[in-house]
Amino acid sequence: MHDAEGGRSDAMIENRTFDELSVGLSASLSRTVTQGDIDLFAVASGEVSLAAYAEGGAATGPFSSVIADGMLGAGLLSSVVAAKLPGPGAAFLSHALNFLRPVRIGDRITATVTVLEKHPDTGSVSLECRCVNQTGETVISGVAQVRAPAEKLRLPGLELPEIRLSRHERFRALLTEGAGLPPVATAIAHPCDADALGAVIEAARAGLITPILVGPRSRILRAAADAGLDLGAFRIVDTPHSVAAAAEAVALVRRGEAALLMKGSLHTDELLHAVMSTETGLRTGRSLSHVYLMDVPAYPRPLLLTDAAVNIAPTLEQKRDIVQNAIDLAQVMGIATARVALLSAVETVNSRMQSTLDAAALCKMADRGQITGGLVDGPLAFDNAVSPEAARTKGIVSEVAGRADILVAPDLEAGNMLAKQLTFMAGADAAGVVLGARVPIILTSRADAERTRMASCAVAVRIARRRAAAPGG
Repeated sequence: MHDAEGGRSDAMIENRTFDELSVGLSASLSRTVTQGDIDLFAVASGEVSLAAYAEGGAATGPFSSVIADGMLGAGLLSSVVAAKLPGPGAAFLSHALNFLRPVRIGDRITATVTVLEKHPDTGSVSLECRCVNQTGETVISGVAQVRAPAEKLRLPGLELPEIRLSRHERFRALLTEGAGLPPVATAIAHPCDADALGAVIEAARAGLITPILVGPRSRILRAAADAGLDLGAFRIVDTPHSVAAAAEAVALVRRGEAALLMKGSLHTDELLHAVMSTETGLRTGRSLSHVYLMDVPAYPRPLLLTDAAVNIAPTLEQKRDIVQNAIDLAQVMGIATARVALLSAVETVNSRMQSTLDAAALCKMADRGQITGGLVDGPLAFDNAVSPEAARTKGIVSEVAGRADILVAPDLEAGNMLAKQLTFMAGADAAGVVLGARVPIILTSRADAERTRMASCAVAVRIARRRAAAPGG
């Protein structure tokens, strides 16, 4: 019996012509139902609502037979006809199938077709079709009329492409976890275009933030009117220009009127300049750094990447803060002891590669308690940081290698390129936040998807709520 789960069919596929078929001849295929099967069917058919109904591990509701029976049952029967009996060159003429029982995620379905009757005048055959589950219960039965091939064919089997679908469940859970909690007052610096205002309105509608719009009132209102956006009763603090908007947004935080700071349509360096002001800013004893929380479909856990937006060529001391900021965020996100991989091009210390020297020093700093809350290892190349197989191949024995929760790039260029490669080529979502100031800073880009902007706000809101709930917060 051929198993359809393997991804590769038999080495050669050989059909049976009409003359080779005989009554009683049969063939079968088997497959175990997975959530991925449901997702793929939903995408292919457009029945996304049915896939959503099946979430949670068991398609047990009234739609389950539509999803699983129709896709895997009829689909498996079609596969038997196309690949085995009669095989390549066969064509369906008609079929009448009865769906007798629901199919649940985890069920193993075996589809069998059996020749009932041959029709020499048309070159067709009647096939009994039956699908049974792992307990032997019949879930589909029926009859199909199939035109049998007249020409003998023997073809090489094909390796099926691997298809990954992502629901971005991690971000969805992040967005829903605070439902019902009060929104967090957020100062938005210079939201003077449709993209910036749209992100604000989305987050406000989701109940994440209560926006305070800081910037030239006339420009904010004009941008909203041009984009058809309703600012409702949002508070607007009028300032003459972007530099003043950044300063006033920071001042709102210092006065306790806002617990979050969000970038609008001004340049990032304008906002961070106001944040870093010695007299009026939001500095702490920690360097600022940017952390991406990434939902990578091919990776089995959330992945934090730092620093891809703030520190161009960080010193060793800045890297210490970059690592600590990321560990602190990982703990807020529920990762008790984060595994931190210090990235380089190699996994051995090389005196000509500063990133490897810094990695070695950071590991020793972690050993001596200068970095706390995580397991730190490096230098590690990207492959052996995220792939257990690559780590084993290189002979790396480490609690971090192959299982990293945090990737620390050697500089901004490497971090930025890695973040964009994961986003645009690996289908990752990336929520970004700047840490190290008195409050989290939300940096969004007009190129970000809506769910990314929302997730960035949700991460910052989660940090703010945790800080407010902490003793002395």
